[in-house]
Amino acid sequence: MRRSYSADNKLAKRNRIEVNTGDITVIGAGAWGTALAAVLADAGNRVKLFARDHAQAQAMQASGQNAKYLPGINLPSSLQPISDWREVVDAKSSILIAVPFQQARQTLGSLRESGLEPSDVMWASKGIEQVSHAMAHEIVAAELGSNVPFAIISGPNFAVEVARKLPAAITVASHSDDFLSHVCDRFHTDYFRPYSSNDVIGVQVGGAVKNVVAIAAGISDGLKLGANARAALVTRGLAEIARWGTHLGGQLETFMGLSGLGDLVLTCTDDLSRNRRFGLSLAEGSSVDDAVNAVGLVEGAKTCLALAEVAAREAIEMPITKQVARMVLGEISPQEAVSTLMARELGAEH
Repeated sequence: MRRSYSADNKLAKRNRIEVNTGDITVIGAGAWGTALAAVLADAGNRVKLFARDHAQAQAMQASGQNAKYLPGINLPSSLQPISDWREVVDAKSSILIAVPFQQARQTLGSLRESGLEPSDVMWASKGIEQVSHAMAHEIVAAELGSNVPFAIISGPNFAVEVARKLPAAITVASHSDDFLSHVCDRFHTDYFRPYSSNDVIGVQVGGAVKNVVAIAAGISDGLKLGANARAALVTRGLAEIARWGTHLGGQLETFMGLSGLGDLVLTCTDDLSRNRRFGLSLAEGSSVDDAVNAVGLVEGAKTCLALAEVAAREAIEMPITKQVARMVLGEISPQEAVSTLMARELGAEH
């Protein structure tokens, strides 16, 4: 059955909320969470950075750097690393979720079970949940309640470049105009520029599906298929993003923006992308497990499985996603996936 959020979006946009101007706790002290925490601190916010690893938090406090994920980059002196849930929310503060997507529900559950009640949630992880197929806003509503203000943050950014304060732009989407303006203000610095959107669905879809297409682009380049093949994959990958996103109620123009085309091009063409490097490793003959161990967190390896299930159930044509999922499951080789895609029945581009 087709899911549509368009009516809900129009109602939610009219909601007026009281925004919280207190502390922000960034949950997830990986590269991306640390980089965003630094942006927020540079923008003048009071920011805590929560790390599950107590030793990591202590090391950051002592050195002023996240040596594990962003070595050699000094963090703002006002940024406070913590590792105790009791320090996360002093009263009712804002939280930014930057843990791996598949761990996010458990993280929110731990927050709730600790008796902590964030005033609002910003979300910076990309994907859809493997078992439930839920998106970020659905996970927040299930774990914290549907009245908690929510914003998704997504765009074409590598954490190390943001942490080095190189110029960057990002999309922030929320159903609440008040909260949207508030979040954009909190992130705005002289090197980091947020753009606003009310398309919560579309922004999430772009961030999730681009990781899968980046795996395919890495496989293509690893097999030495050439620039033509990579360009075709990026273009047809964008078509899959738009096809799935509009099916869910997302806006087509969103997929031409930072969180769609921008993020897709970045992750498909630069080797800082873990998803692309994962695809390169598969093309070189590595097993899925060996490739993950070599590269680290690969969100697309989980997302492709969930997306393929959704596409089959909803009858959404996503051939690239399907073949990437089959490779991750070990059903076909990279070469067989390419042959299958090229042998598909001919059709119109649009």
